[in-house]
Amino acid sequence: MEKSDLKIIYMGTPDFAVGPLKGLIENHYNVIAVVTMPDKPAGRGHKIQFSPVKQFALENQLPILQPEKLKDPDFINQLQSLNVDLQIVVAFRMLPEVVWSMPRFGTFNLHASLLPQYRGAAPINWAIINGETETGITTFFLEKGMDTGKIIQQKHVPISDTDNMEIVHDKLMQLGSKLVLDTVEAILLDKIIPIDQASLPETKGELKPAPKIFKETCLINWNQSVKQIYDFIRGLSPYPAARTTLVNAKNEEVEIKIFETTKEMRSVNCAPGTVETDGKTYIKIAACDGYIQIISLQQSGKKRLNVEDFLRGFKVK
Repeated sequence: MEKSDLKIIYMGTPDFAVGPLKGLIENHYNVIAVVTMPDKPAGRGHKIQFSPVKQFALENQLPILQPEKLKDPDFINQLQSLNVDLQIVVAFRMLPEVVWSMPRFGTFNLHASLLPQYRGAAPINWAIINGETETGITTFFLEKGMDTGKIIQQKHVPISDTDNMEIVHDKLMQLGSKLVLDTVEAILLDKIIPIDQASLPETKGELKPAPKIFKETCLINWNQSVKQIYDFIRGLSPYPAARTTLVNAKNEEVEIKIFETTKEMRSVNCAPGTVETDGKTYIKIAACDGYIQIISLQQSGKKRLNVEDFLRGFKVK
């Protein structure tokens, strides 16, 4: 079969999913439809905003499907009528079996971790939060269960001590685009040997999950070690961002987001969470074994600032 004869449906929503779709189009694969999330109002004006994948599909005149429910009979009938050969899923929703089992070559997913580790919605965040020095990208066939299907291909990526979520995201996004193309080519040429995750040594040990992150997940626990807090902050930076509170001159608690910090390892003679500042150039907050020095932060409802600019307008009590 020629690549132009392989009928592909692509499913994805955010920026992370645009690169692989762009690669498929540029390499002349036959993407016959794109499935993405329904349009939603966003921002203060509640204007309807298209997903990055929909925007790309519109620019490239690709047919678009936006089902509210993936088990909707009309949506299922649309997919069946397309007689698709292969489905590719990147940063989308969990598919029902009636959808992922439909194509003759199956449905594969691009996941931003080295499966079986970090199954779930936020693998990049949790790998950094847990202080990992390596992560990666995996393509695998969808089966029943969250991210448990047979592995097709994997690539490893180092995580440096200064990498935050955005940096690792961008590394994996670039690598993922190539891995999707490599995987499609291998399927087309019948050169894949899928590996059952249950047969891997890692599956027998501790599996670290990657659950969805909510606002309450982002609260900093100052009773932890400096390294734990430092990794937590960079694992959530720049979005959704780690959070804590400062007390202003009016004795009001104000929520702030912290984006960038440095570590200061030394003995501490005050309670964790104690704030030290000269009111001009630095803010340090005590952990159990040292201090976290804040480099950039954002008061709720205002723009991100470096600490010197922040202190010009905010008096820390």
